Amino acid sequence: MPLALPDAEIDRILVVTAHPDDADFGAAGTIASWTDAGIEVAYCVATRGDAGGFDDTPREEMPALREAEQRAAAAVVGVKDVTFLDHPDGRVVASEELRRDITREIRRFRPQRLLCQSPERNWQRIAASHPDHRATGDAALCAVYPDARNPFAHPRLLAEEGLADWAVREVWMMAAPASLNNHYVDITDTIERKLAALRAHVSQISHLPEMEGMVRGWLSATAAAGGLPEGRLAEVFHVISTA
Repeated sequence: MPLALPDAEIDRILVVTAHPDDADFGAAGTIASWTDAGIEVAYCVATRGDAGGFDDTPREEMPALREAEQRAAAAVVGVKDVTFLDHPDGRVVASEELRRDITREIRRFRPQRLLCQSPERNWQRIAASHPDHRATGDAALCAVYPDARNPFAHPRLLAEEGLADWAVREVWMMAAPASLNNHYVDITDTIERKLAALRAHVSQISHLPEMEGMVRGWLSATAAAGGLPEGRLAEVFHVISTA
């Protein structure tokens, strides 16, 4: 199985997700460890989460609310650069337009590592395989290869925006099927910041009074699957090289 590049070789990481809160449920503990190590992290969110929420908040207010929640959550784990692509929540497809938009962010930020959602259906955790997650993951992988590194792809990005080609060295995927997971990250030391980031998404978790216990349970089971000592907490990824 491939090994992830050492963090010491990474200066910038782009996190691409479908919705506000996806990065926090899937990887906020790991992201906090990256920013603690001095790595610059940016978020690219395909939608503004307009189809989310569990209360009577007027629909027209939801996008701005969820955008604010994501920016607050990002700040908790040391992320300041957050871009929303404004594709329609619940109707994301891996279109040429989404590939172009993600390619733009890759060429702008120029990351060595990209974190996204797995395009594979996870039959053990069907909720992790939201169609928007899979479509955004698929588009992100297409943006990594071949689009962002091909100077002739999306030519207006170079001609009109001055964004030259860029090759991402590796991709980490969240919520992949268990058979594909190959890299575990111990987040015991950053769990409180992950939980604080999740609490920032009030519109999404206010109906979950046992959210903390639920998340700790997931992370504990993940750590056990990765062979970590009892009492440790972990997030897990499918890591691939793009060389």
